[in-house]
Amino acid sequence: MSDLPTPRISDLARAQGPDALAGLNPEQRQAVEATEGPVLVLAGAGTGKTRVLTTRLAHILTSGKARPWELLAVTFTNKAAREMRHRITDMIGPSAEGLRWLGTFHSVAAQILRRHAELVGLKSSYTIIDNDDQERLIKQLLAAENIDPKRWTPKHLAGLIDHWKNRGWTPDSLPPAEGAHFANNRGAALYSLYQERLRILNACDFGDLLLHNLTIFTKHEDVLADYHRRFKYVLVDEYQDTNVAQYLWLRLLAQGRRNICCVGDDDQSIYGWRGAEVDNILRFERDFPGAQVIRLERNYRSTEHILAAASGLITANRDRLGKTLWTEATGGERVQVRGVWDGEAESRLVAEEIERWRKSRRYSEVAILVRASFQMRAFEERFVLLQIPYTVVGGPRFFERAEIRDAHAYLRLVQSQDDDLAFERIVNTPRRGIGDATVQKLLTVARTSGVSAMVAARDLVVSDELPARARTALSTFLRDLDRWRAQADALAHPRLTETILEESGYIDALRLDKGPTSQTRLENLKELVQSMGAFDTLEAYLEHVSLVADLDRGAGDDAVQIMTLHAAKGLEFPLVFLPGWEEGVFPSQRSMDEHGERGLEEERRLAYVGLTRAREEARISFAANRQVYGRWTSQLPSRFVDELPHASVEAASETGYYGGGPGLKQTGSTWDETHYGSGYDSPGWKRAQSRGYAGGPPGRTQVIEGEGRLVAISDPARPSAYARGDRVFHQKFGYGQVTVVEGNKLTVAFETAGEKKVIDSFIQPA
Repeated sequence: MSDLPTPRISDLARAQGPDALAGLNPEQRQAVEATEGPVLVLAGAGTGKTRVLTTRLAHILTSGKARPWELLAVTFTNKAAREMRHRITDMIGPSAEGLRWLGTFHSVAAQILRRHAELVGLKSSYTIIDNDDQERLIKQLLAAENIDPKRWTPKHLAGLIDHWKNRGWTPDSLPPAEGAHFANNRGAALYSLYQERLRILNACDFGDLLLHNLTIFTKHEDVLADYHRRFKYVLVDEYQDTNVAQYLWLRLLAQGRRNICCVGDDDQSIYGWRGAEVDNILRFERDFPGAQVIRLERNYRSTEHILAAASGLITANRDRLGKTLWTEATGGERVQVRGVWDGEAESRLVAEEIERWRKSRRYSEVAILVRASFQMRAFEERFVLLQIPYTVVGGPRFFERAEIRDAHAYLRLVQSQDDDLAFERIVNTPRRGIGDATVQKLLTVARTSGVSAMVAARDLVVSDELPARARTALSTFLRDLDRWRAQADALAHPRLTETILEESGYIDALRLDKGPTSQTRLENLKELVQSMGAFDTLEAYLEHVSLVADLDRGAGDDAVQIMTLHAAKGLEFPLVFLPGWEEGVFPSQRSMDEHGERGLEEERRLAYVGLTRAREEARISFAANRQVYGRWTSQLPSRFVDELPHASVEAASETGYYGGGPGLKQTGSTWDETHYGSGYDSPGWKRAQSRGYAGGPPGRTQVIEGEGRLVAISDPARPSAYARGDRVFHQKFGYGQVTVVEGNKLTVAFETAGEKKVIDSFIQPA
């Protein structure tokens, strides 16, 4: 089995030491010692999960139940596997080197496949291709099948194949409806051709590692039986994040001895968008009858109020096994909820609070967790202005993102045709048939002639130096640039940017791209366009961008951390800001539209994850207004704000916009009723009334004493200044005529939007 000497049990026991179990709380100890049979450890945030995992493995070894190579322990990341191995080594010494089967799902599956590659038509020397190689291979297949790669992109098919493999579907088992998603029902055939091509190349992609394992285990019972004998105990980390293929793989391996321990938290399942199935953990007891379920609920990270807020919020989810975090450290700051006028006010508020924090603490103790990357821009610009050091975790800064740099390159080229760096960046972005050879020829001609690349291009398109296809594509590109340059004086620069991105095909290319980041990139471009409205001219905006880039130097070790909520999982900070808690932003409208109630529940789990990153203070904010394509739209506070338990929340007002809370004096004005539904007796309006959050034009505010609940500010009895027949204007719906007046509630027949019910504070005389 192993080249390593078999460790003596007495040596392992001495290595672990007598206090390894003594320091555990009762639930942790139960999870460590329950070695026989199926066990599900529901480990809440900050409850010492990693300690339980490593101590359990060490306990199995020191008690003589198994030798190191008889344990299978799988994690999701190499970092987690390294940390687990390091901790076990500290506990039991060099014997931990015998843990051959401790690693990620894919690394363990790759080991198994090496041993049995011939059973799936491969050699043991197979190679694993990366994403670039995968897309190149698919591009070749599309060309051979005469499929337009612009309409049906290699990246799209690569994403579908990855999804199918995550579901455990081979070409033979792929449901017919799935294959219909690509190239007019040719997806299944292309998948089969792709797999055959991989076999010929003696290669596989990452999805194949588990998929081939499933094929081997299901078609060769003797091989599976050998692994049943080999693995006496199976341990799984982050079980809530498993996809279908990982779930099936684990079930097959655990069928023999049934000594499987899965550690996870259904309330932290936030990766459904990449294939994770929360149902895997929810049905554990059905999959393994008689399983023990042990809940780790004592939190060692956060304050009492933060835990109460997070626990109260997550109870609104129906699909969960249920647990409530608690701590012996009572007290602490309540979760603050702030309402502000707009996104810029939100960034000012956060920056001011960070500066106050920095008087006695470090920047690195602060994190800003956003739902979507486009929210980062306002904070980044504010921090650069105030010279607050910051780091974007898990991705580039806003102005460093590829799509933002591409948009800026177009604008720079419109402003100055001598900008060769901008020309080179976007001459074939998106792809328009101007290849690398053509670009290199252009640049060579420009250098030798002492002219700009644009001038060289104009000379080349009227010569026979370039192939006809490249010459035509380049001519079209130059005409587009000339048209946009002519429009620059007539169009506002945000509108000009929209025009360029649409007419260049850049937006269409992102829409056709079915990759996981395409929608995020579109949202970033929307944020870019709306942010440009703060500058009088295109020149002023581009100068601002250059200054930001110049000031935006390395932050060093002491810097505020900015990241998405997804990137924050597993991290913790003394002070956490959670901005943008507005309907449509968080919870994400796209997630709810695409996945309904399941999408909403995953969004709520994401909010739970965000709150439980905070150790000492958590601060939530929402804006009453957001600017979209230069137009202001009213925003509703997130429904998640409603779901926070009032006793653990402190609401405060900024510029007349507030969150409710016990005994608070609250200020604000009424919301447009159309956000909530039609009529004061409608469910939507009743839900709005329970909120007590307000937004509207400054100066129209009311003051209401809190009564230990969220208070609605709506007064249908107040007479309106408008009468039936009045012509009015609404910022969202345009011009219309009042048809019904009920107190301050109006029914207006709008010229383009039709009949809407609105509150009179949101309209003005036309």
